[in-house]
Amino acid sequence: MKIRTKILLVFAGLTISTILIMSVLVYYFANQHSFEDFYKRLEIRAYLTAKATLPHYEPNSVVYNEIREEHLEELPAEKEYFLQVGSNGEVKQDAQLSLPRSFYHQVIRENKATYREGDHFYEGILYKSKQGLYVVIVSAINQYSVDYLAWLRKILLICSIASSAILVAAGIFFSDYILRPLRHMMTQVKSISSRNLHLRLNVDNSRDEINDLANTFNNMLDRLETAFETQNNFVSNASHELSTPLTAIIGEAELALNKTRTPEKYVYSLENILGEAVRLEHITKSLLHLAQTGFDGKKQAWTQIRTDELLFTVKNTIDKLYPGNKVAIDYSLFPEEEEKLQITGNAQLLELALTNIVANAIKYSNNAPVSLALAATEKKNIIIVKDQGIGIPPEDQPYIFSPFFRASNTHHFKGYGIGLPLAMNIMRMHKSDIIVDSQVNQGTEIRIELPL
Repeated sequence: MKIRTKILLVFAGLTISTILIMSVLVYYFANQHSFEDFYKRLEIRAYLTAKATLPHYEPNSVVYNEIREEHLEELPAEKEYFLQVGSNGEVKQDAQLSLPRSFYHQVIRENKATYREGDHFYEGILYKSKQGLYVVIVSAINQYSVDYLAWLRKILLICSIASSAILVAAGIFFSDYILRPLRHMMTQVKSISSRNLHLRLNVDNSRDEINDLANTFNNMLDRLETAFETQNNFVSNASHELSTPLTAIIGEAELALNKTRTPEKYVYSLENILGEAVRLEHITKSLLHLAQTGFDGKKQAWTQIRTDELLFTVKNTIDKLYPGNKVAIDYSLFPEEEEKLQITGNAQLLELALTNIVANAIKYSNNAPVSLALAATEKKNIIIVKDQGIGIPPEDQPYIFSPFFRASNTHHFKGYGIGLPLAMNIMRMHKSDIIVDSQVNQGTEIRIELPL
């Protein structure tokens, strides 16, 4: 079922149901009021009848009789009954009446009572005359109420049908108006494919949910376009990085086998082949690490880690890899509370990521001083790696986490462009952020935010 149809059904269903419920309530209360009004009219007639009839010689009885005959229209099937109350409190019943005894008891007890039998309404009052107590009963058919309620039913039915038709028409227009931007958006989306990912949805300034949806879709297209470009760059760069050592190995081997050479020449060729093979091994291992960090993190072992101990481990690793380095741990921001140093994660992967970042800081600063600091807030730990190196050009900063991408000012440094993408993947597994602040020839500051 289409959303337009759902909106129409829900809108029309709710409003029509409300109209029907209100119509039923109006009819019910009007019906109850008509009963009460008719009982009141019967009560007035009962008093006038009693004063005009019981007995004829009472004062003003003639006047009441004239008022009754001249001003009160006779009701349909109107009948009057005068039942005398005996000294023992019993009512001498009329054979023409089939009223329950509780009716008479209520009249004696409360001075009046009402009763209904089908369309016949009965009103009884207790009247005291000079000759004793009488129960005066007036009965009639409430034809006025029947006609009024029939007219009311007709009006309510016509109004309900007319309102329902208007509401359905309004619902069709309303759903069409609301979903018009969505249909327009769907038309634009259908025209976007992998060949024209640069296209975007038109966004107005309405600031409604449709506008938010268009912005969200445009953001997704931005990420998809970046992912496609990254994939193309990855394939191109990976092919280049892998083919270079393979070409060198094949060329050196063919050169060595071309003719008989001295042992020194063979050793030299084997050393070149070994060097290129080691380079190729490093690239393939880096690619393996990069692929493994693309998992969802469920297969890795997650434990409680102290971030200060993580920093010490990284420093020891760096000292072994780069003897004579100038990496120093800054203790000024260390938190005093030990519980703020506890995070959950994979120690080996975090060590690998931090080691790559610190190694880059050493390499691209020509072994200038590198600061390694740790701070903590109520919700996260912050590791700051700051160097005094060549920096990253502003135009290259959006792509530094793409595999095999290298900044334009790093041609004189050996590398493969895998360290930062690997670190970013590891941090994503830990739901962490990497924030880079860099200026050319002034240095780079990388801030890692790890949630507690």
